[in-house]
Amino acid sequence: MIGRRSVLKGGALAAATLAIGAGRPSFAAPAIPVVRLNNGVEMPALGFGTYSLRGDLCTESVADAIAAGYRLIDTAKVYENEQAVGAAIRKSGVDRKSLFVTSKIWVDDSGYEKGKRAFQETLDKLGLDYLDLYLIHRPRGDVAGSWRAMEELHRAGKIRAIGVSNFDQPQLASLLEGATVKPALNQVETHPFFQQEAELASLRSAGMLLEAWAPFAEGRNGLFGNPVLQAIGQKHGKSAAQVVLRWHHQRGAVVIPRSSNPAHRRENLAIFDFQLDADDVRRIAALDLDRSQFPEWT
Repeated sequence: MIGRRSVLKGGALAAATLAIGAGRPSFAAPAIPVVRLNNGVEMPALGFGTYSLRGDLCTESVADAIAAGYRLIDTAKVYENEQAVGAAIRKSGVDRKSLFVTSKIWVDDSGYEKGKRAFQETLDKLGLDYLDLYLIHRPRGDVAGSWRAMEELHRAGKIRAIGVSNFDQPQLASLLEGATVKPALNQVETHPFFQQEAELASLRSAGMLLEAWAPFAEGRNGLFGNPVLQAIGQKHGKSAAQVVLRWHHQRGAVVIPRSSNPAHRRENLAIFDFQLDADDVRRIAALDLDRSQFPEWT
């Protein structure tokens, strides 16, 4: 697998990484567009994912991401890093109200009473009084009970918006049958090799957003070295990673890329100063393999 770091070795980002190692360079944080959820809450269109980041590395990465300009931070109980994320939020010095913090209820905590306890544990670990978004991480266990607890917490003002993750359309339809609050979004795997166009269209028609986990497919299938993505990037003076994030943004998906590399974190923000044209989009559409690149997670 060709990794992002090796693709960029010797280029401008390599120089930026060295500069950051010698002392953080000046950086003008871009204005990140916001999207409006179906209950009127505004959410940044691009955020920072924390999957697999733990301990001090997580705290340093999240704090630096906030310093770079990220305001959407995505975590989950099962990531085992909520305390580290909370420490980063405090370390950043940024007003809590300017951040959009997401976490998720895991399968082991599904159900009404267990769900409420799990939510409070998440708040305590993060050191926060409320969450901006809380998701059911996977459609397993007592989903209806979890959703009822989340609706109650939402009405009480403890969660600004609620949603789901990894739900297929029948599972989402089943949830909606007993729901009094419509999910704000569905966080699913999507990237150029698994584009999920039907899912995106279905959610859009129902007034829900799609949020992409693993927007780079974690580099699987040679994404960062893909010749099509690299050629499009050369055309616009951008990297393959920036092309992928811009593609997500133009199709209306919220993205939460993760990186432990300060230069990559900043590179990921620089996607709002160019536009993919119809030919670019057509060429990316042709990369769709229409299957998950994470069979071990499905």
